[in-house]
Amino acid sequence: MKTYGLIGENLSHSFSQQYFQKKFSKERIKDSQYLNFEINDISCLRELIHKKNIKGLNITIPFKEKVIPILDEITEDAKEIGAVNTIQINGNKLIGHNTDIFGFEESITPLLNGRNNAIILGNGGASKAIAFVFYKRDINFSIFSRNLMLKFADITEEVIQKNDIIINTTPLGMYPNADTFADLPYNAINTKHLLYDLVYNPEESQFLKKGMAKGAQIKNGKQMLYLQAEKSWKIWNLSINL
Repeated sequence: MKTYGLIGENLSHSFSQQYFQKKFSKERIKDSQYLNFEINDISCLRELIHKKNIKGLNITIPFKEKVIPILDEITEDAKEIGAVNTIQINGNKLIGHNTDIFGFEESITPLLNGRNNAIILGNGGASKAIAFVFYKRDINFSIFSRNLMLKFADITEEVIQKNDIIINTTPLGMYPNADTFADLPYNAINTKHLLYDLVYNPEESQFLKKGMAKGAQIKNGKQMLYLQAEKSWKIWNLSINL
């Protein structure tokens, strides 16, 4: 039995296991399973891989950055971002990748329609992937977080009006805390705005509902999840030239 899985702290919100189990069944991929591994300390990673004979891993909150010192190699993109969400296992060698880049860029590109100024909420591993994509595409962006100089309280109506993309990369609104949301001046949002929430459980977060009520275009993170998952699968099953 080939074992793949997801490493994180609290995985009750995640659809990754469901996605891969459906994929294995639909594509008749035999002798394969995808498991959730909830851990509190990433230092146990190598022991877990050896004990469970794991062939490939996804990494989520809060370990996308913390996992890097444990790895043997990381791709250039992941190194530049400073975050890893996929681990390729070649024998005893652990190689870090970032498939969030691919998933986000592919899912947001059809929605941009000339939009060119973005607010990114949060500065974790996923936020770094979003910033990487925007930098590559010459989209202006500012990152707001409680542990940065620019905080949510600095997002005024004027800031909202000057931007046309708002990306939530925080866990706010994620199951089981579906009633939470970023405290923003939502009255300043209108039909020019695109609100993109990496949260996909629930499908419509409070953040997205508030944007939709003001006529904004909205998008959750489910397609991004599926796209990055397929990219991960290819990495786990192909020889990658680094």
